[in-house]
Amino acid sequence: MSEIGVVLIVGLFVLLLLGVPIAFTLGLLTAVGIWMADYNPMILAQRLIAGSTITSLLAIPGFILVGDLMSAGGLSKRLVRVASVCFGHLTGGLSMSTVAAGTFFGAITGSAPATTAAVGSVMIDELEKRGYSRGYGAALSTSIGPLGQMIPPSIPMIIWGVLAEESISKLFLAGVVPGLIAAAGFCVVSYVYARRLGITREKRPGVREILAAIREGIWALLAPVVILGGIYGSVFTPTEAAMVGALYSLVIGLFIYKDLQWKSLIPLFIKSMRTTTVIMFIIVVAYGFAWIIASEQIPSQVTQVLLSITSNPFLILLLLNIMLLVLGAVMDTVSAMVILSGVLTAVGTQVGLDPVQLGAMVVINFAVGMITPPLGYSLFVASTISGLSIEKVARNLWPFFLVLIGVVALTAYVPAVTLWLPGLLG
Repeated sequence: MSEIGVVLIVGLFVLLLLGVPIAFTLGLLTAVGIWMADYNPMILAQRLIAGSTITSLLAIPGFILVGDLMSAGGLSKRLVRVASVCFGHLTGGLSMSTVAAGTFFGAITGSAPATTAAVGSVMIDELEKRGYSRGYGAALSTSIGPLGQMIPPSIPMIIWGVLAEESISKLFLAGVVPGLIAAAGFCVVSYVYARRLGITREKRPGVREILAAIREGIWALLAPVVILGGIYGSVFTPTEAAMVGALYSLVIGLFIYKDLQWKSLIPLFIKSMRTTTVIMFIIVVAYGFAWIIASEQIPSQVTQVLLSITSNPFLILLLLNIMLLVLGAVMDTVSAMVILSGVLTAVGTQVGLDPVQLGAMVVINFAVGMITPPLGYSLFVASTISGLSIEKVARNLWPFFLVLIGVVALTAYVPAVTLWLPGLLG
């Protein structure tokens, strides 16, 4: 590896270990790399501007706003109500309702922390009232967070599509089956847990009660139909879908459910803007870092090192997934994807991995990172909502974590899991 490559890689780990914020770390190392390579300093400004002008990234603030509007506008709690009516009478039904609500909410916002916050804030207390331990409820709410990154629309899928220059619509579809498999696995865990503890089933709801819940929640249930139907019906692009989803959530929250008040809009918009600013700042500086990394051919050098360990595609994929799981536990998803995109694309090409399958595999690995200590954002959110320590929530996570590891394995080694639906798109 070149001298510049060594400085950049070592510097990255040293600065992160010292606790330097990731955006400042990447910006500093990009400047150092440009100086060492004796490039024109104006290139730094050009790269930063280039990273901020990618049209597809406009979808990110839209979907962040969708999640905030749905939570404040009452759509999320009505989704929970519909799920509870449909599944509550089964063994482990309330737990399954939490999974179903997380699946619906994830199909609208594309964010793991937002999914955990919206569903967990409603369901953790309810689960505890019905005999589930508070630790279990917090762990379940943590675990459904990754569904928001697997099931479209997915913010990390958008970012990967931009980085790898792949079809965002196909990447969205690639996450559907893994997301549904994960949800089914969580339902199995719910059943086993409830049966083992002898948790009483809810009374089977009558037809009138089911229809009342659906009638009340119909506008919330239609949200994923509007957003995803518009994308795959070629009515609008993913970026336009985010804006349509935000407008839809705003109108429903203000004028139909009326849980959203005009006076609360400005603080809500500010909250969404702050979240967007953090993500976009990281992307912009990481884009410059990725450029200097590519210019020094570091991805190909790392690929050669990895291939020198073994030429067996099965083992290479195993090493790659272990690396992604570890990095997902200690790095921000956006930063990690931008930094590693060149390396991962090069390795994927070498082992013959379909680019869409590779993108799904990367995103799902980092989705698992959202529930993994020490930097699992969904874990932090569930801990805050439940009032339990991160350690106590983490101790209850292991059955859900095993389900997600199984999904990672299927994604890596069974191409049809991720490629079947995109293949139908053509």
